[in-house]
Amino acid sequence: MALPPDACSLIVKYVSDSRSTLVSLCTVSKQFKAAAERSLYHTLHLKGHELTITVCELLARTSRLGLLVVALSIYGQDDDSDDTSSEDSSDASEAYWNALAGALRRTTRLRFLSFYFGDGGQLEKASILVDCTFQLRAFHCDLAWDEHLQSFLATQSRLSDLYLADFQSLAITPSVTTSTFLPKLSILECTFSEAAVALVPDRPVCRVKTCFTHSRLEEKRTELQIIVASLRQSKRRIRALDIADSSYDASFSLEVLARVTGDATLCAELRYIGTLVLPVDGQQRLEFYGYLMRLPQLRCIEIDVSDWDPPPTHAGAMRALTHEMRLYCPTVASVIFVYDFERHLVRMEGHLAVYDEDATTEGIWREI
Repeated sequence: MALPPDACSLIVKYVSDSRSTLVSLCTVSKQFKAAAERSLYHTLHLKGHELTITVCELLARTSRLGLLVVALSIYGQDDDSDDTSSEDSSDASEAYWNALAGALRRTTRLRFLSFYFGDGGQLEKASILVDCTFQLRAFHCDLAWDEHLQSFLATQSRLSDLYLADFQSLAITPSVTTSTFLPKLSILECTFSEAAVALVPDRPVCRVKTCFTHSRLEEKRTELQIIVASLRQSKRRIRALDIADSSYDASFSLEVLARVTGDATLCAELRYIGTLVLPVDGQQRLEFYGYLMRLPQLRCIEIDVSDWDPPPTHAGAMRALTHEMRLYCPTVASVIFVYDFERHLVRMEGHLAVYDEDATTEGIWREI
């Protein structure tokens, strides 16, 4: 006697954290197999060379399974084949990318795609996206920007969350500056400020994380002016803005704040801003707080305190600075302190500032 479909779904949901149990359920009956396969293939995290090839080849030759994949994350290749010859390594690499390309063409219902290649460089392998028909909602891309990637993104009319490790505006059709290119984009992260300049205008972008490309002060000032002008052209008001700098400086942070808060429309809905240097000098710090008072919706700020001596990284010191900041900007509910790239979070609980040593701060700008 067959169980009701809802009963099978509840059983599968109960054991969904155990992939081995889901595999076992596939052998119980056709009914359980269908429910268990939906759970098994809904979200895939593929790490390592051999596993990625095996799973991707399975998806490529079994269209039924490819249709079940909604989220796919690829974590790059293993480096455990150092003893193999260069010819064998080349063949293995070709098999890896061919298998991945075949799988992507079969996963037509894919909505979330991530490529994580943390070797410090971008791989020129965006050709694996040719002939893909899925419509993504979120895309984390560590691939090098080329004509294949630009052409693929031009087809993504529903993409709202985009991370780019590389960017350049190529003179091919369609241009990245046209409003039909990524028309639903709302979250953009890219270390190249040129991406924000090109992709924010005429789109509903409300959260931006980028980095100053230049290091010379005059060039950074010009770059800041261009970035802010692009932010003003978004179809939605900016809610989160994080602009990193290779050489953090209190004086330039004040210039950034002055430029951002100088436009009432731009800062009206701003809830997150960073990364800014908190001045040590008392007069400069008052000026810093004065600019924050122009941000009526500010909820979280990321500040760099690497120049402070002694460093205010003790819980008591961070709580005291948080309370000091709230005297001028009482809407602030969280403060991220950055000291030599170490991040510490203090959040308000009622009238108490609480240091959360276990907090993960990387995604706050996306959520607040």
